Amino acid sequence: MTDGADDTDGAGTSDNVTVERNDGVGRVTLNRPDAYNSLDAATARDLRTAVVELAEDDDVRCLVLGGNGPAFCSGADLGSFEGDETDRKRLDAVATPLHKAVETLATAPKPTVTAVGGVAAGGGLGLALAADVVLAHEDARFEFTYTRIGLSGDGGSTWFLPRLLGYRRAREFALLDEPIAAEEAAAEGLATEVVPDDGFDDRVDEVAREFASGPTKAYASIKRLLARGEDRDLPAQLAAEKDTITRLSRTQDYATGYEAFFGDNEPGFEGR
Repeated sequence: MTDGADDTDGAGTSDNVTVERNDGVGRVTLNRPDAYNSLDAATARDLRTAVVELAEDDDVRCLVLGGNGPAFCSGADLGSFEGDETDRKRLDAVATPLHKAVETLATAPKPTVTAVGGVAAGGGLGLALAADVVLAHEDARFEFTYTRIGLSGDGGSTWFLPRLLGYRRAREFALLDEPIAAEEAAAEGLATEVVPDDGFDDRVDEVAREFASGPTKAYASIKRLLARGEDRDLPAQLAAEKDTITRLSRTQDYATGYEAFFGDNEPGFEGR
């Protein structure tokens, strides 16, 4: 648990999605435990609002997404569907805000963390994989699930999977739809690390606090360079690196880090 007073009154807080801001860490929690944190249209919209607002809040220097109860997120709430062609609009109403939330987690100008306990399936799989760091509870389970109901993937899963697993393994995982447990997920690159039950909350807090006390602008620049590197040849990437690193030399965090490098104290980065 975090210390200090939590601000849970920020925009984006609802019965199904809660938001907390504390010491530079913004936390979004899916709060439909009885429905395995599945997404109906309203919950998907609240999730998008919460994630986008924390990503745009300069006082938030790390964004954490988790789920309350036995699951991280089991994907779309099929109980709100009809199972026929009329679900086209219902699927769109969930996928559109979900995709904005996924894109924001992946591209936010600050570190993002997903705390995955229980199942991450369907659209929840994409949400889990979108963050910079994926902390998997020892009981976490990653599932594709779409083929069970005759559908394809969404939530970015078909973009993340080949990049994380490799093309051949991604096809096996998606087409055969065999769940991947936490230890295997970490070994294959879907998760950053596996955390035991008795230390899970503390480890999420530790990682979030470390990011929130780090050089936020440098983190954002590193994320952009890594994301765009695949689309550039080496000379273009080298040019982007030079432009970025010289621009960062104007930041307060660089001055702080430089001074600390030659001193005895850890740098007190402020994200400026």
